[in-house]
Amino acid sequence: MNNYLNLLSEFNAIVGTGNVLVDEPMKYHTSFKVGGPVDMLILPHNYEEVQKLIVLCREKDVPYFIMGNGSNLLVKDGGLRGIIIKLTGLNKITVEGTRITAQSGALLSDVSAVALNNNLTGFEFACGIPGCVGGAVAMNAGAYISEIRYVLESALIVDDEGTLKRLGNEQLELDYRNSVVLKRGYTVLESVFLLKSGEYNSIKALIDDLQGRRTDKQPLEYPSAGSTFKRPKGYFAGKLIEDSGLKGVTIGGAQVSIKHSGFIINTGNATAGDIMSLIKYVQNTVQQKHGVELHTEVRIIGEDE
Repeated sequence: MNNYLNLLSEFNAIVGTGNVLVDEPMKYHTSFKVGGPVDMLILPHNYEEVQKLIVLCREKDVPYFIMGNGSNLLVKDGGLRGIIIKLTGLNKITVEGTRITAQSGALLSDVSAVALNNNLTGFEFACGIPGCVGGAVAMNAGAYISEIRYVLESALIVDDEGTLKRLGNEQLELDYRNSVVLKRGYTVLESVFLLKSGEYNSIKALIDDLQGRRTDKQPLEYPSAGSTFKRPKGYFAGKLIEDSGLKGVTIGGAQVSIKHSGFIINTGNATAGDIMSLIKYVQNTVQQKHGVELHTEVRIIGEDE
């Protein structure tokens, strides 16, 4: 049951009719392909709309969650009460010299392609990360050879009062899978990346190499949210899981990938409950066998059925 229908006209007035989806199943908006309905999913297309939505939610005491393309998100089977603001409509990418400005809903793979086409190096590491710029900045996403913090110059954010702020790299407090964005509940609207001039063929060769490694080692043929767990200090999550005898272990439609033990995948008919149960089973087993506590990298929201 939707608890916020009385606000539908106000949300429509901000983003336009057709951009507010009521009781929307989140399985259509996450890479895990699972998740119950959110009361309202709203699709803004500019910064002002995002600001107005946040202010309205704050004024009306409506809980809200910001998302990109859902590649690092698990929504429970009972769905989510409140509002999800999905920023994939903010996806403009521009280049000026060695700087790339990308809106929060732009895919990292698209930013990487733009960098390649402009002979800019430094963003190759992100070519295969299946996420958007906003989430990547919030989580300080990284892969193989680098992280967002090493190429990010600044980010334009909006706080929970709807105020715009430009924060520099140091002010963003970028750390392993964390930042001031997560700590204070900010919303990233755009980011400026400072790259270096490079040579097209060398950049392309590195991108091809990284994409090839990803295809060879990751279970991309199944729905997942990428690496399920953060890397414990001094360990690799995937190796701990494999050494615990968990490779291929299945609960319902969820499975510890045979190809890469750091991934929990949806084999086709998993529920969010299956995935949650398998996550807990893996955490408990690794704790018992190795004394190491695994924390999820995937963000988990919503209610159980």
